[in-house]
Amino acid sequence: MKIKVGTRGSRLALAQTNSVVEKIQKVIPEITAEITVIKTSGDIMQDVSLAQIGGQGVFVKEIEEALLSGGIDLAVHSMKDVPGETPEGLMFAAILPREDMRDVLVSRGNVKMEFMPKGARIGTGSLRRGAQVKAIMPDLEIVPLRGNIDTRLNKIDTEKLTGVILAAAGMKRLGYVQKITQFLPIELMLPAVGQGALGLQIRKTDTELLKVLAPLNHKQTETEVSAERSYLRALGGGCRLPIAAYGLIEKQRLTLEGLLASPNGNNVIRDKVWGEPDAAEELGRKLADMILERGGRKLLDLM
Repeated sequence: MKIKVGTRGSRLALAQTNSVVEKIQKVIPEITAEITVIKTSGDIMQDVSLAQIGGQGVFVKEIEEALLSGGIDLAVHSMKDVPGETPEGLMFAAILPREDMRDVLVSRGNVKMEFMPKGARIGTGSLRRGAQVKAIMPDLEIVPLRGNIDTRLNKIDTEKLTGVILAAAGMKRLGYVQKITQFLPIELMLPAVGQGALGLQIRKTDTELLKVLAPLNHKQTETEVSAERSYLRALGGGCRLPIAAYGLIEKQRLTLEGLLASPNGNNVIRDKVWGEPDAAEELGRKLADMILERGGRKLLDLM
């Protein structure tokens, strides 16, 4: 069996895809995989903010189109890049065990967030991160940042930034743990929906490939991410407001925490629900309703 695996071309995306191929070949050694690099609109348009070019979906659209057209057989996605709605004809065959879901700070002189001076310049391309930083430290300046991890780290020097905020998962997967100044607790920085999880997407008609990939699925991560994505869909998915969510199963109970905020961080609505893991989708919708009732609907109407 030979499969074509589609991915973005960054060092991180290729490292993630190669690790997926290794896992597949451990399950079915006779499979051969050809990796196909696909440039997404998010990769091409580096000089504008993600919100301007469509927000969520700009890193997966072209890969999903290649999957639907038969150009590739399997797509490897960072789940935080995937919109709430999956295109007709596609499905996720497996969600892999989640890496660290937190965000991290890398700063000049290893200064931690709580010791940042007034006017410190913090780089991030994420509305979610920027809003949460401004909510607790309004004196900091958020500097829009695009590019891969290496590019963003280099901009600490080239753009004279005090620091940058990145995903812990990417830093760990590239072996950059020693560069991290601080792991930001979720009380300060609630992660993006699906952050730290990799999803393996296929065509619904590829039943043989589904059987091959099914053993790679991590049920706990799948359930946690399902709850987060249900919350995202119920809020309208790809809206241009900061959205965050984190699901966690402990002692047979699923806790889901979510956030919706104004981009400037002046208005942050955060709440949580809990219940049976089997009710993941329902919990996501319930949390979204709570957030909307507490002022989220007004925020959405302003956009």
